[in-house]
Amino acid sequence: MPLNHRRPSFMNPSSDILAFSISEEIEIDSPTVLCHNDLLTKNIIYNHKEGMVKFIDYEYADYNYQAFDIGNHFNEFAGVNDVNYSRYPSRELQRDWLMAYLQSYNHSTGREVTVTEAEVTKLYIQVCKFSLASNFLWGLWAILQSRFSSIDFDFERFVFKMLNK
Repeated sequence: MPLNHRRPSFMNPSSDILAFSISEEIEIDSPTVLCHNDLLTKNIIYNHKEGMVKFIDYEYADYNYQAFDIGNHFNEFAGVNDVNYSRYPSRELQRDWLMAYLQSYNHSTGREVTVTEAEVTKLYIQVCKFSLASNFLWGLWAILQSRFSSIDFDFERFVFKMLNK
């Protein structure tokens, strides 16, 4: 049965779910940066020989909140075809990743490279909130895909994984 027959409120433009306002729910103090917006592992190429990382597949790239892109990246650890949130990075791994990210970000923007625990904590909190916004976005995306896409993928199952997180 198509998704829109089981959950018609998702397809109703006047539904409360579509009236959700991120700016009212999240205090946004995250820089706007150029984001990939779809940084799953298949879009990351690591050249071990050169020690270089490259991103591919920029179809969703655009300016967005820094914390959104990172939260989305952490969500991608859970997978796409077989979503399993036990693969979501631990708090310790996230904080280590955020420390390295902030050091690199500061270096590339000409700031002091030293990063404080307070800065890591601030970004960690933002990333946690935006990871939920990312699930919401991909859930809405999958609703549309379930109705209009010809791709052989269980979008309906994916919707419920994203929106029930």
